[in-house]
Amino acid sequence: MILDKIVAETRIRIEELKAVKSYAAVKQEALAIPVNSPFSFENALKTDDMSFICEVKKASPSKGIISEHFPYLEVAREYERAGAAAISVLTEPAFFLGSDVYLKEINQEVKLPVLRKDFTIDPYQIYEAKLLGADAVLLICAILDTGTVREYIKTADLLGLSCLVEAHDEKELSSALEAGARLIGVNNRNLKTFEVDLNNSVRLRKLVPEDRIFVSESGIKTPGDISLLGKNGTNAVLIGETLMKSGNISEELKQLKAGIHQEGI
Repeated sequence: MILDKIVAETRIRIEELKAVKSYAAVKQEALAIPVNSPFSFENALKTDDMSFICEVKKASPSKGIISEHFPYLEVAREYERAGAAAISVLTEPAFFLGSDVYLKEINQEVKLPVLRKDFTIDPYQIYEAKLLGADAVLLICAILDTGTVREYIKTADLLGLSCLVEAHDEKELSSALEAGARLIGVNNRNLKTFEVDLNNSVRLRKLVPEDRIFVSESGIKTPGDISLLGKNGTNAVLIGETLMKSGNISEELKQLKAGIHQEGI
């Protein structure tokens, strides 16, 4: 199963990183950084209209190379100019061809809050995200139990980082809520089969309390998709492939945003 392979590869990566810089050192350095704007990522999504988290993404296991020419800094700048609320940056190197360098440089280039999109399985990665300049980390319920998610949220809270806690089904959503997630992401892509169903967000939205921020992820391609999700009370969407493949990011995002107000939304 691809998810198991990604997690196994991530464990190897973390052990290699710890051999270079210890857990204690990374933790100490991260905790020493002042928390000037805590939880800026989730705060950026607290708007009356739907917010757009735009993703910088070179490749994926399901789609292969998405952006052969990968001008990640220019993409990030264009997202900011086009009115994105936040930016998601893939840093997983083996399967998504991501890099910590992309996140670090994008953070220095734009003023928008940045999500480190990776497979978080060790608190080392949360402290590391702080050092890289991230404003948020991804926690995936398919690979973390409830207690671990709860502990990771506490760790992130100490650093002023938001946690986008991702679920795909009712069981994972229940785990996210029990762990105290404030920011719930529903992945419309099944990470075990990579099948995509936008109705996954529609179905699960009703199970999420109104005081949480609800984010729909994956498979969002058209203004009609945005309209459907908006009617369903979605607070934010995370979009990568559609924008990365677009010849004109600003125009594509403009067209997608038009879906917010379609049919009386």
